[in-house]
Parts: sequence; C-alpha cells; structure tokens
Amino acid sequence: MKKIDILLGLQWGDEGKGKIVDVVTPDYDVVARFQGGPNAGHSLEFNGIRHVLHIIPSGIFHKDKINIIGNGVVIDPIIFEEEIEALVKMGLTPTDNLYVSKKAHLILPTHKLLDAAYESKKGKQKIGSTLKGIGPTYTDKTARVGLRVCDVFSPDFEAKYQHLIGQHKEILDQYGFDYSKMLPELDERWHQSLATLRSFTCIDSEYVLHEYLREGKSVLAEGAQGTLLDLEFGAYPFVTSSNTIAAGAFTGLGLDPHLAGKTIGIVKAYCTRVGSGPFPTELFDATGEELRRVGNEFGATTGRPRRCGWLDLVALQYALMVNGVTDIALTKADVMSDFDTINICTAYRVNGELTTRMPAATDAQIEPVYTTLKGWKTDISGCKTYEELPSEFKDYIHYIEEQTHTPVSIVSVGPDREATIFR
Repeated sequence: MKKIDILLGLQWGDEGKGKIVDVVTPDYDVVARFQGGPNAGHSLEFNGIRHVLHIIPSGIFHKDKINIIGNGVVIDPIIFEEEIEALVKMGLTPTDNLYVSKKAHLILPTHKLLDAAYESKKGKQKIGSTLKGIGPTYTDKTARVGLRVCDVFSPDFEAKYQHLIGQHKEILDQYGFDYSKMLPELDERWHQSLATLRSFTCIDSEYVLHEYLREGKSVLAEGAQGTLLDLEFGAYPFVTSSNTIAAGAFTGLGLDPHLAGKTIGIVKAYCTRVGSGPFPTELFDATGEELRRVGNEFGATTGRPRRCGWLDLVALQYALMVNGVTDIALTKADVMSDFDTINICTAYRVNGELTTRMPAATDAQIEPVYTTLKGWKTDISGCKTYEELPSEFKDYIHYIEEQTHTPVSIVSVGPDREATIFR
C-alpha cells in the first residue's frame, strides 16, 4: 500500500502550514485534515489575495485534488458554511472535491458559551482559548455524549440535540452564565447552517482512505495548531484539546501507523505564540515588536497580537523527536532580513541547571541560553533559488540542520505560494 505523508507544525501553531500544504498539494492526490477545529487559521496567499481556512483542508484550491475532513476534526456548521460560501464566490465548487467524515464531532452553540464561561471563571489562570467551543466539544467527545456528523441524518437528531443542549444549560446555570439573549440567535443560525453540511458527501473516511492508498493514491495528512500545543506533550494545561503530533494523524484519520511515510515539520525562523503559557525565548523589547510588525503577527482566527521571540532549538528538537520529522520547512525568514545579529536558543537553565530537555512543569524558571549568528541584512523575498540566498542566511539554515540533524528541505521567503524554494 501507498504510504501517507504528514505535515504539521513544530511550534505553537501559526507556522505557515496552510501555505506549505497549498504549495506541496500538486504532489498529492488527497489532502486530509486530521484534528482540531475552527481554532485553527491556515493562511494562504496567491495572485496577491490572502485566504484563511479554519476547518477545510488547505488543498481545496486545487480543483483536481480530493480534500477530506477527518474524524479527528470538530466542525462548527456555521463556520463551515461561511468557508464554503467564500470558496463558491471564488468560482470553486467544493461539493465536487470535499468530503466529510461521518465520525467528525459537531460544535454546538452551547459549546461556545461553555468555552466562554469556563475561561471567564479561570480569571488570571485562563489559557487563552479562542472561544470557538473546541475544548467543550472534545470534552463531550471524551465523555461519550457528543453529536457527530452522521447524527444530522438521523430521524431523531433534534431530540439528541435538545437533550445535549439541556445538559449544557444546566452547567451554564451553575456558572451563573446568562445565555438567554445569545442562545436563541445562535441556535437558529446553527440549524440553518446544517443544510450546507448535509449537501456534502459524508463518508466513512477510514474506509475511503484505505481504498485510496490501496489504489496507489498519494495522501497528505494536514495537522492544525502545533506540536507544543499537543494535549499530551505540550506545556499542559496551556494546550489545545487534541493530539497535534504525527501520531494524531492515525487516530484522526483511522489509518495504520505502519503506513507512515515522510513527516514534514513546519517551523518559523523565529517563534510566536498566541494565548497564555510558557514561552522561554519571548522578547518584550523593540526586537519583539519589530518581529510582530514586519511579520504581521496577529492571529488569523482571533486577530490577537502574537507573542514573538527567537528560535528555540530546545523546543524544536523536542518536536522533531516526538514527531519523527524527516524534513523541515522553514518559513518567514524574510521577516528577519533587517537584523544585524540573530539569536538562537540552544539550551535552557532550568532552576539554575543547564539542560537541553523540555521541562514537564510549566512553572519551571527557564532562562534561555543563546548562540548569536550574523544577520543577512538583505531582502530575500525575491530569491527564487537556494543559490540566490545570502551566505549569512545559508549559515543560519546550516546551523539549524547541524543542531537538529534534520534537513531543511523547503524554505519560504514570503507569503505567496510562488515565494518558496525547494532544496
């Protein structure tokens, strides 16, 4: 059988996965999203126009490619409908090449309200939720009370829906959360959006993907968020509610782990993070502001300003290890084109002791240890080949490769799909 390749983020999300999926999609027959929900914002740019996808796989702009929303994804029908309408306005016909797993769970209106209630109750301990209802939906999935895509075709769907809504209301009442004004409007809009979801071909995606692989079709599994937000291996509790690592591709799509092919890991040339939680290399000075300004570091889903800092090789090597990454795609190096020197974190001092391991405790006192490299001080956004890149930037790439023992196979030098160099 054909192997399946995996593409995922190696940091805290926002690494540029959408663009890289779009760029490599011509090499695949199928792109399948395996986890997360509309808390993801995958940005793509071509023909001078920026597009943001939240649920739909980033291969959708290639009309001859099949796109699948896998069972590990949680779907908000309202946001799904909005994305579909945007694609139709572009002249695409997503019902032709987008399939939805029957086992994917649904985000209900009250999941969003629960998200807001839980986050508000945490006060200063809040994790920085996108308030899209992701966590409560995965909670219901784990508690075995959630609703799935297959349920919307059931004759007793409304009874199931009202029963779960009733349970959610009881919780909201306990939290003292007033939903009387918001819920009726959300509920009506949610029910209306189901017509769009029902118009799509809903499949047993695990069977379909196995058939594709047996036929020799090439499949790319697309992840959302990033490794350091993984429920198991991120900085808990400042994490997302799903498994963002490569292993999640197999549970999120129903595939045999023996079918693993390449794992492409996306990493920014620096680090960013949205929301709360540890960020050892975060910059609070003018350099951090410059990274945010030049890199346009504002959340594609929330619009929130991202925290910015230097590249963290301790965290990166950890992400490479738990994912079995075979190839690195380095993005947004063009953002750092005006720096005289560039720091890279190569070790931590954790509570005073030197280490190259990520600490499990999120309250550990971490001091980054830096190596300083010379900046390239030239605009690289127009470079089309690796040979055209300045020697100082090549040194930066080589240093990453030497430290991680992993090749940097793709270099992105701008947001457009054309601003990509393959090595």
